[in-house]
Amino acid sequence: MNPDASTIAAGAPIEVDLSPVAEGQDIKVFWRGKPIYISHRTKKQIDEARAVNVASLPDPQSDEARVKSGHDQWLVVIGICTHLGCIPIAHEGNYDGFFCPCHGSQYDSSGRIRQGPAPANLPVPPYQFVSDTKIQIG
Repeated sequence: MNPDASTIAAGAPIEVDLSPVAEGQDIKVFWRGKPIYISHRTKKQIDEARAVNVASLPDPQSDEARVKSGHDQWLVVIGICTHLGCIPIAHEGNYDGFFCPCHGSQYDSSGRIRQGPAPANLPVPPYQFVSDTKIQIG
């Protein structure tokens, strides 16, 4: 017995199988009616995100604080621009992260705002790993 669609839309947790997501690939799922980007980051993306001086960021947050320990290759963020609520495009912009074409906000591969009018980083939803290849969001 699975919950009906209205229960899921209201915020029931969802499980996502990560095994088919190749390194360097992003997928988008929906939770509570919001787009969730799940990125299987490359070593290069992780290294670039961790090389940034956190104090130089408009919304200072380390990459380590935005991922689950031991699962550094997986970034999970709510894909809604923190400026005016547009949906950014993955793997676009100057930082190999997310680009919001509406007003030019650019986020890095950790979902942190790097330039443009957005005031904050892309939010990280509540999630946990239930196995090495499966997460539960919510």
